[in-house]
Amino acid sequence: MSQLLAYLKGGGAQQARLLAGPILILLVLMMMVLPLAPIVLDLFFTFNISLAVMILLVAMFTKKPLDFAAFPSVLLFATLLRLALNVASTRVVLMNGHKGPDAAGQVIEAFGHFLVGGNFAVGLIVFIILVIINFIVITKGAGRIAEVGARFTLDAMPGKQMAIDADLNAGLIGEDEARRRRQEVAQEAEFYGSMDGASKFVRGDAVAGLLIMVINIIGGLIVGVGQHGLSFAEAGHVYTLLTIGDGLVAQIPALIISTAAGVVVSRVATDQDIGQQMMGQLFSNPTVLFITAVILFTMGMIPGMPHFAFLTLAAVLAWVGWMIHRRRQAQAGQDTASEVHSQQVSQAAAAEASWDDVSLVDPMGLEVGYRLISLVDHAQDGELLHRIRSLRKKYAQDVGFLPPVVHIRDNLELKPTEYRILFSGVEAGRGIAMPDQWLAIDPGEVTHKLQGQMTTDPAFGLPAVWIDGATRESAQIAGYTVVDASTVIATHLNHLMHREGASLIGRSEVQQLLEHANKVSPGLTDELVPKTISFSQLQKLLRGLLAEEVPVRDMRTIIETIFEYAPRLLADAVNPDEAQMLALTRVALGRAITQYWFPGSGEVRAIGLEPRLERVLMQALTSSGALEPGLAESLLVQAQQAVQTQEAQGETAVLVTPPALRASLSRFLRHHLPHLAVLSSAEIPDERMLRFTSWIGEMA
Repeated sequence: MSQLLAYLKGGGAQQARLLAGPILILLVLMMMVLPLAPIVLDLFFTFNISLAVMILLVAMFTKKPLDFAAFPSVLLFATLLRLALNVASTRVVLMNGHKGPDAAGQVIEAFGHFLVGGNFAVGLIVFIILVIINFIVITKGAGRIAEVGARFTLDAMPGKQMAIDADLNAGLIGEDEARRRRQEVAQEAEFYGSMDGASKFVRGDAVAGLLIMVINIIGGLIVGVGQHGLSFAEAGHVYTLLTIGDGLVAQIPALIISTAAGVVVSRVATDQDIGQQMMGQLFSNPTVLFITAVILFTMGMIPGMPHFAFLTLAAVLAWVGWMIHRRRQAQAGQDTASEVHSQQVSQAAAAEASWDDVSLVDPMGLEVGYRLISLVDHAQDGELLHRIRSLRKKYAQDVGFLPPVVHIRDNLELKPTEYRILFSGVEAGRGIAMPDQWLAIDPGEVTHKLQGQMTTDPAFGLPAVWIDGATRESAQIAGYTVVDASTVIATHLNHLMHREGASLIGRSEVQQLLEHANKVSPGLTDELVPKTISFSQLQKLLRGLLAEEVPVRDMRTIIETIFEYAPRLLADAVNPDEAQMLALTRVALGRAITQYWFPGSGEVRAIGLEPRLERVLMQALTSSGALEPGLAESLLVQAQQAVQTQEAQGETAVLVTPPALRASLSRFLRHHLPHLAVLSSAEIPDERMLRFTSWIGEMA
């Protein structure tokens, strides 16, 4: 068995399909020559009916005739199978008919007794009607369509071939596509030619069924009266019913297959099957349904007519017509809007390009998923809009300049509850906000855990959980910090604005900042730009301060420092010492910087460098200006440990270094430890006591 399965998985299945035709022919010959038991006949008759139904369904679901190119061959084999069954059933009927109505099997008995009520006269009439329908109506019409289709297909072949050659020469299609189209045209002509001949099989089968029935009745009378001693009336009743049952069993599948042939040759090749074509075209016009409903209603009101049937069907058609009419009106409205939009797009495309077509990126943007639109919708008085306005005002007060407007738009590519923050068109942060829930943030001292959707705070990366409003109070009692969706987004935006402040201050913001400073302190900016410092150098200086979250509120100190040191440090136009200028400005702002990280007037509890490490770093940065990979990795690991120790003690993560090391260490650590601030010892005012509570220790 395993070998057989392996064979079928390999090439056995293909071999079995190749042997299907010869096996079918062998079965047909066996049925014609060998006597079959009634139970075997029942199986073959059932198979014949199921085969006919399958052929009809395949024909209905094809979208073009060539999708069922094997239909002529299938039609031939189905006809041979049906004729062979006629021969086999005739043998059984004549040999065993005298034994009773089930002598030829239960299928023939059912068709001969149940379907026609055991009345051979009714059965004979039904059989003749089926033959007439099959022979005169369906088969003749299908044959005529196939004949005309074959002739027109052959006449159209030269034109189709020329069209294919023209497309190939024009470069619209490739050689493979041209070859495929030529083969399809040839197959279409062969198909209609084969259908023209195959329809003769169906017509001959109908004639043969009628003749076989007459022969079987005459033969049954001869066998019953002459061989089995039955009376003429008894023999006529028994053998006629069996013959009619046999004929109905054969003619019903023949009628189904003839219908399939008519469906295949009469359909028009589209991208829809026959059922979709009929429903889409027959019931596409509501006017037709309304008129039909009116006619049926009028006929139903005539005295003596079956009112229920006519009026019910009229109501159904009127309702269907109304539904189609409403759908077409809605579709027409959509089409009109689409046409207007297309015209506008076409007009815009036809117009000459201008600078109005240039779309510049926004300095600061917020994109939200569709479930967050209510938070930023003016019509719905979105809460997040008010928070962003307050956020910009607070940022201007704390940092010292007014940030750009936050441009908000929806983005269908985002998840429904997702948002992202962009600076100059580049994504700076992304997060999830549940508009109907609360975010419970774990600050590290909660008494118990909450049930909900686990996540992390998008701004600071703290563990958090989304909870319902019902559990908000219990979460606050447990020590969680509970905020709504608007606060989550606003806090994340505020955090990124402080971290990316250098990218938010452009030339226009610098110009407005100078104008505002001169308005507050008249004459402060006189002779500043460009006599003392160029505009680009001033902007770079301010960006250098903001890059390390140093506010620029104290413009008076910044400008006075520029007046004092810029003539000496920036006088050389080729190699201006901008780094030293930034360092001296930070020293001048030392009180504000220290106050920012260590509020109050108490001692400054910071992280320090171990003296030997300090000497090694000083030597490395002085000689090469860069850290060796091993030294850099070791420094980063120890800095992370020092930050963890400092935060565990409840202190601020600030590293205080000698002035010569501050800039280099800040650039290195800023990308790996963004929450670690690096200050120079010269920036700490004299009145503040400096105490190192954590150390970046010895080198290995």
